[in-house]
Amino acid sequence: MKTVKIDLGSIDKVKSFVNDVTKFDCDFDLVSGRYVIDAKSIMGIFSLDLSKPIDLTIHSDDNIDEIMEVLGKYTV
Repeated sequence: MKTVKIDLGSIDKVKSFVNDVTKFDCDFDLVSGRYVIDAKSIMGIFSLDLSKPIDLTIHSDDNIDEIMEVLGKYTV
């Protein structure tokens, strides 16, 4: 498991992010304050405050390098 900060400040970034995370078999959670949202849920993401960076928790240890390479454009 790994946690990184990401920035999803625009609608296009959110769409692209959801498309990227759905390519992987593992679970992803977005944590904003006391809210924990499934990162593969576009509706859930839009319920968060996207004006500031959000914590992304990746529930995988197998292909973490590949995941970080794909999600690198969102990290802060």
